[in-house]
Amino acid sequence: MSLPFSSVYPLKQSRAHEVCGDGALAFAAIAAGEVKGPVVWISDNRQPTVNPEGLVPYCDPGRLLVTRTGDQLGVLASAETALRSGAAGLVVAEIGGPIGLTEGRRLQLAAEAGRTTALLVIPEGAGSNAAETRWRCGGVPGPGSPRQNQHDSTHWRWSLIKNKIGTLSEWVVRWDAASHRVIVVSEARG
Repeated sequence: MSLPFSSVYPLKQSRAHEVCGDGALAFAAIAAGEVKGPVVWISDNRQPTVNPEGLVPYCDPGRLLVTRTGDQLGVLASAETALRSGAAGLVVAEIGGPIGLTEGRRLQLAAEAGRTTALLVIPEGAGSNAAETRWRCGGVPGPGSPRQNQHDSTHWRWSLIKNKIGTLSEWVVRWDAASHRVIVVSEARG
């Protein structure tokens, strides 16, 4: 049975979600552009720093608060604090290693308390069972590959690989910069 894209995206507010794969940062940038209010983007010093100007096609870099910590524990603690405060519309946390159930549950509870959405960018297989959804995102060839039409954007395969409240599914999507929204090109096949 097919799952309607609109039932799982945009990401459910006051919940913790996860994303992995080659397109994970693009997914996070798009999610940042779709929320109201500030976006807190947290990573540790070993990760490259996200360049807010590079996110212009997806979100207003003036709404981003980019913060760095010394290690993964610092990222998790900062994310929990930002979520619990309720001051941001989205908290993006780039995680470099596995997350335990306790850490995942703490983030979920903080998201609920602050009515803020959490998005953890994780390595493949490193997620927590506490996450509401987990997405795997990667690029797919689109019309005119390898270069897209100037009015078109990169196509991605967004696979919902964990969903606490429903079935799993996947879609081929693209970003429409003119309308500033995700367009479902098709339900993914094979």
